[in-house]
Amino acid sequence: MSTGSLLTRLTCRGCSASFDADRPQTVCPTCGSALLAEYDLSRLEGHAWLASLPGRPTTLWRYRELLPVRDEKWISSLGEGCSPVLPLGEVPEAPGLEVWVKDEGALPTGSFKARGMAVAVSRASELGLTELFVPSAGNAAVALSAYGARARRKVRVYLPEATPEAMPEACRLYGAEVVRVPGTIRDAGIAARQREEGTGAFDVSTLREPYRVEGKKTMGWEILEQFRGDRMPDAVVYPAGGGTGLVGMARAFSEMRELGLLERPPRLYAVQPEGCAPLVRALQEGKPRIEPWAEPRTVAPGLLVPAPFASERVLEAVRETKGDGVPVSDEEIRRAMGQLGRRHGVSASPEGAAPYAALSRLLSGGRLHPGERVLLFNTGTGIPFLGSGLAR
Repeated sequence: MSTGSLLTRLTCRGCSASFDADRPQTVCPTCGSALLAEYDLSRLEGHAWLASLPGRPTTLWRYRELLPVRDEKWISSLGEGCSPVLPLGEVPEAPGLEVWVKDEGALPTGSFKARGMAVAVSRASELGLTELFVPSAGNAAVALSAYGARARRKVRVYLPEATPEAMPEACRLYGAEVVRVPGTIRDAGIAARQREEGTGAFDVSTLREPYRVEGKKTMGWEILEQFRGDRMPDAVVYPAGGGTGLVGMARAFSEMRELGLLERPPRLYAVQPEGCAPLVRALQEGKPRIEPWAEPRTVAPGLLVPAPFASERVLEAVRETKGDGVPVSDEEIRRAMGQLGRRHGVSASPEGAAPYAALSRLLSGGRLHPGERVLLFNTGTGIPFLGSGLAR
């Protein structure tokens, strides 16, 4: 049965080349930039379509016209999407702000990575791909392993040796082959691509294939639905490793504007740890792309990304919304994990706690203002980190 997908093609923002969306594609063969999906939005009446959504299943596939899978039989779903938004009210460290959190830890596999992998694996299946691999700091590997099992695809994951043991164990539980690699996720990526060369396996790394970002895009559409009838957040504060979620949300906001559903998007703020903040540095210095971070270190493994691929697209997404970047210390992340748990009953990973930690800096720096509505993204549950002693 047709999903009604309005997918038309893949385009490269680097050199403007266009490619067939119905053949497996990685990066642009001309310039090496990320490829992004394009949809024929002229065939969608925005307000009528938005009004139809409450009658659809409460998964991200409710946005099926704006997702790349063409035939429902290829969809591999674990019920992902529609994560809750929870009011936190005022935060003592950031008085005057109306603070909410979108809790992605409630998704299948415990993190926002379920969104991207659900769409990427489903589309890979539709395109006839049978073997998939990914380098990961943990959550993406778990998500690929689960969705690969659901779709009956063979999966290999490459994890830094320092990854919390609960994550490789989860990958093995789902039947994936686990390869441990010394160093950071960058080292894992290098090792993965060297080992996989010539195997025929498909790389589903962040922005190295076109469809994980489409799954992340649904975060933006959910924000519109969940705050509809009230008011959209003035700002969204998001922990950025590879930064795909920022690109995805900016794409959703752009689609909303084209469909006449949004006048002004929320400002996007990228949060990174002080010990590994290449995106924040590039934003603050006005650079068009990042420079790799030397000697990266942080307690948040998902944010230990010293050289995000396609950083131009991430920086562009933040700047288009008039947002910015902010660093936080590891001690602030630890404290925020404990505060979210004790004050609000929210289980947050170190990555997911980083936006909460950033609130006071954003307020004191004049980037957030009293009276504004601010949405934080908790990108993953803190359960894999229990016993680590991280929370303060």
